[in-house]
Amino acid sequence: MAEAMAEALALPFFSVRYEALIGSYLGETAQRLGRLFDFLRTIPCVVLFDEFDAIGKERGDEHETGEIKRVVANFLLQVDALPSYVVIIGATNHPELLDRAAWRRFQLRLAMPAPSFDQLAEFFSQAFKAADIPANPKKLVQKIGLLSYAEATEFIFDVQRKNVLALGQRSPASLIDEQMILWSKRLGAVPHAKRPRQANTKVRSARKRQKSKRRAK
Repeated sequence: MAEAMAEALALPFFSVRYEALIGSYLGETAQRLGRLFDFLRTIPCVVLFDEFDAIGKERGDEHETGEIKRVVANFLLQVDALPSYVVIIGATNHPELLDRAAWRRFQLRLAMPAPSFDQLAEFFSQAFKAADIPANPKKLVQKIGLLSYAEATEFIFDVQRKNVLALGQRSPASLIDEQMILWSKRLGAVPHAKRPRQANTKVRSARKRQKSKRRAK
């Protein structure tokens, strides 16, 4: 989404690399952060802080060191000093870890939930259609379960690579079936249509065992 925003705004796109930003010595991270923001002020751009909780952690956490707290405070001050032509995007899977002041630095806060069954089936349908590979999207989602869009994209790339390497010796349907089996094992997925029924069966079995124990007593 960050890349799409940069393209729509016709601006350069940058993604922050934390291994190059966070140092092991006192004050080193703050210095590197200062150099990063000095560069960002020189050009209109879109910059992504992926896994933002790595640098925007709650300062009130007693388990965090004083160095981390200073880094967060420095980051907030640097953001306040940015010109309006710089767009900052922070992404995290752990919003509960973010500092409250960091939340206030972002004008928009968007939740991006995982796709539903129908949304994922539509995504597979469009992707395989574009790749000219016949597929049954609903059967596919039922087999491997609900995925994120990133995992779904990886699945599609896996099928495309296998299709290219097969050199026409195998049908796309057999390649998709093979990948479905591998992915369902990898993710421990249960077919979408069978989840509630299997869950109920487990609950009933557990209740029957409990009743049997009570009768035995």
